Amino acid sequence: MIQLEYFTPADFKQLIQWIDNEQLMKEWSGSLFSFPLTEASLTWYIEGANDLTDPDAFIYKAIDTETGETVGHISLGSFSETNKAARITRVLIGNTAVRGRGYCQGMIKAVLRIGFEELGLHRISLGVYDFNQAAIGCYKKAGMKTEGIMRDVVRYKDGYWSLVEMAILEDEWRLANAPAESLTATHTTATSTNVAV
Repeated sequence: MIQLEYFTPADFKQLIQWIDNEQLMKEWSGSLFSFPLTEASLTWYIEGANDLTDPDAFIYKAIDTETGETVGHISLGSFSETNKAARITRVLIGNTAVRGRGYCQGMIKAVLRIGFEELGLHRISLGVYDFNQAAIGCYKKAGMKTEGIMRDVVRYKDGYWSLVEMAILEDEWRLANAPAESLTATHTTATSTNVAV
């Protein structure tokens, strides 16, 4: 199972170790950070995050409940109260040796559950670079639908990267998760949620 818990300063060193090259930094954060990642930039990143009374962003670490190991990072932000929408960003499975074990799908399902069941959202979207086929496959398995491609949206070194836009709506999520609706997460009373993978 994957459990999401709030990302705190105690987690900074591990994330810095994971993001060990400039290309990975760009893939993970776009232009939000510059390489190398630092504790100072991460302090800024979590400032004002994880506040239920004034949601700006919820930033999580992902824990494998069987081993207790932190295996990833994910955030939910860009909230629009008017449109009841938010965006998944900065998805990362940290240790390359544990990729392919269902952690990505577990993380996405956990954050979707928080967004739809606890925050009352109607739409959750994300963007993923078109060359990241493993991530696209993961997001599709979690129920996300492809909505289009933004061509050559990021320049990196001598080339350009295109972005695949994906989203899921509340009714699509509820239909896909109808049998599990009684297993709601308790985000408003705790800082974690569990999803079996």
